[in-house]
Amino acid sequence: MLKRFLSNEFNILTARVFLGSILLVASIDKIADPAAFAKSIEDYRILSGPVVAGFATVLPWAELLCGLSMIFGMVIPGSALLTGSMLSVFTLAVLSALIRGLDISCGCFSQDPAAARIGWIKIGENIILILISAFLYLAPSIRFSLEHYLMNRDSNP
Repeated sequence: MLKRFLSNEFNILTARVFLGSILLVASIDKIADPAAFAKSIEDYRILSGPVVAGFATVLPWAELLCGLSMIFGMVIPGSALLTGSMLSVFTLAVLSALIRGLDISCGCFSQDPAAARIGWIKIGENIILILISAFLYLAPSIRFSLEHYLMNRDSNP
């Protein structure tokens, strides 16, 4: 039954569009205001200085590219692996901040300091997204994807 679920084209497409849309939406505010995103990163008190600026510049674009890749269906396993890795690191950062008693905004979808706070629900949400990333990494099919279309367009005259 699990094997059938993992290979169902509709489940794979739904997971791709769902995760890709989340990444796409999450990247927009960060790309628009990298300085505010850098402040969100600093609030976790794990990184500082030029490293924060580097992360604040690169991470939103990685989210955007992974999101577009998932939605359109290009290099899905690579995007899923990168997405799962980013989410894992972020989840560990949230866990670290919770353990240290920090009451901060997660910086996920908005850079407004009054936006969604970190908490155990955020960790649960991220674990679900990590599981979806793992599902897409392991999913055997790329049907209903741009990659599938490009690979098969020359074989169908």
